[in-house]
Amino acid sequence: GIEIEGVSFRYPGSEQLALRDFSLFLPAGKIVAVVGPNGAGKSTLVKLLCRFYDPVAGRVLMDGVDIRDIEVKELRKRITALFQRFVNYAGSVEENIAMGNLEEVVSRDRLLAAAQASGAEEIIEQLPEGYSTLLGKQFEGGIDLSWGQLQRLAIARTLYRRAPIVILDEPTSAMDPWAESVWLDRFCAHVRGRTVLLVTHRFSTAMRADLICVMDEGRAVELGSHQELVDQEGLYAASWRSQKRASADDG
Repeated sequence: GIEIEGVSFRYPGSEQLALRDFSLFLPAGKIVAVVGPNGAGKSTLVKLLCRFYDPVAGRVLMDGVDIRDIEVKELRKRITALFQRFVNYAGSVEENIAMGNLEEVVSRDRLLAAAQASGAEEIIEQLPEGYSTLLGKQFEGGIDLSWGQLQRLAIARTLYRRAPIVILDEPTSAMDPWAESVWLDRFCAHVRGRTVLLVTHRFSTAMRADLICVMDEGRAVELGSHQELVDQEGLYAASWRSQKRASADDG
C-alpha cells in the first residue's frame, strides 16, 4: 500500500502550494480514483508518487518506507505510469509498446495482452502490417495515427510494464462513453491484484474504482465509494449530477 501523509508541495519558483496537507491511503491491490476540478492538484500528486519532485512537508510511504529512502531507479521499477502528455515514438507498433520495459527481452505474449487490455488490439489489426506497421511519416510507408489511437497505444505501453503500481492520468480522455465502458472492463481485469491510481475527470470511470478521492485546491476533501459520495451531497454529488445532465443533453 501507499500512504501519503500530510503532504504539501509547491513547484520551484512558485509561492503557491499545489498540494496542502494532503493525505490519502492507496490500499495494496485496489483501484483508487482521484477526481476534482482543473488545478486541484491531481497531476501534481502523480509527479510526487513518481518522485519527479519531493514534498516540502509530509512524506510518501510505500509499504511503510519513505520513498526518499528508496533508490530512484529501484522505485521506478515498481511503477508504470501514463501521463496526460504522453510520448509517441517513431518506429513500429511493436517497438512502441515494448518501450514500456527496455530492461527485458520483448515478450510477445505480454505485448499482445497489453494491446488487448488497452483496446489497441482492434486498431492494430486494421493496420497494413499489424504490429510491424511503422508509425511516422518520416518512414517510407509509415502512417500517422489519430490522438485517440495513439492514446490506446500509450496505454498498452504502460500496461506492458508489469509493475505492481499502475498510475494513469486521464486515460479515457479521448474515448467515447461506449468505448470507455469496454476499456474499463478489460483494464480492471488486467490490473487485478495491483495497486492502481486512476486520475480522471469522468465520473463514469471513477465509479468503477474501489475508492474515490475528491480533490479541491490541493486537498483531499471527500473520500469513499461512488454511492457513499453521492449520498454525502457534497462536491462529488453535485459534479456527478451535473455531468449526468450534460450527458443526457448531448444524447
